[in-house]
Amino acid sequence: MPINQPSNQIKLTNVSIVRLKKGGKRFEIACYKNKVLEYRSGVETDLDNVIQINNVFTNVSKGEVAPKDNLQKCFKTEDLDQIIKEILKKGELQVSEKERSHQIDNTYREIATMVADKCVNPETKRPYTVTMIEKAMSELHLSVNVNRNTKSQVLEVIKQLQEKKIIPISRAQMRLRITTPIKEKKIKEKLVPSIANIEDESYNDEYELICTIDPGQFRKIRDILQSNTNGKGQLELLSLNDISEGDIKF
Repeated sequence: MPINQPSNQIKLTNVSIVRLKKGGKRFEIACYKNKVLEYRSGVETDLDNVIQINNVFTNVSKGEVAPKDNLQKCFKTEDLDQIIKEILKKGELQVSEKERSHQIDNTYREIATMVADKCVNPETKRPYTVTMIEKAMSELHLSVNVNRNTKSQVLEVIKQLQEKKIIPISRAQMRLRITTPIKEKKIKEKLVPSIANIEDESYNDEYELICTIDPGQFRKIRDILQSNTNGKGQLELLSLNDISEGDIKF
């Protein structure tokens, strides 16, 4: 004999759930995995590609659909698309403990990898392995946040490693060639405070300076050249020393 399922229950599997508490009530929507973040970032704009079913629930796992009077009372409308968009925008993405643990592990590894890419042992001038950075991070008793910008957490880790002297560590340096018209050679006085080490310089038809800098000084040096040479100064990256091009803005 078949078992009748209540008409207000819809069974869904393999879903990502977004939950919003509003007006003392809990509302949930069933989404496709990985699509919520794409929608929030603007990569995905079609709701049909985000939502598994065009409905609002009080409990997705039990298949309990939210009563219309509750929707009207809490959202001041029964327009499902409008309500779903609000839940997508303001709601909390629910993940299982296994998924959250996996996200934390991935974020932890990503941070350690980025720190290893950007830093060296200043005593040996050699880079650290990712495993060595992970071990140092564990001594910080660091808790990574999967919802925070990874790059900001990388900067925080580097700062803490330096302050607590867990390991000797410093940002890998960039090697530059700076050239300016000879009459602009006084610009050196403005550049020197941002330079870690001057390797070579010459005065021929133009002033040429080869130096190393901390990556964080790149934009400052670029701005000095642009504002003091009427656009005639040139800045050439000779070596990024384990720093990817995207990190110039870092």
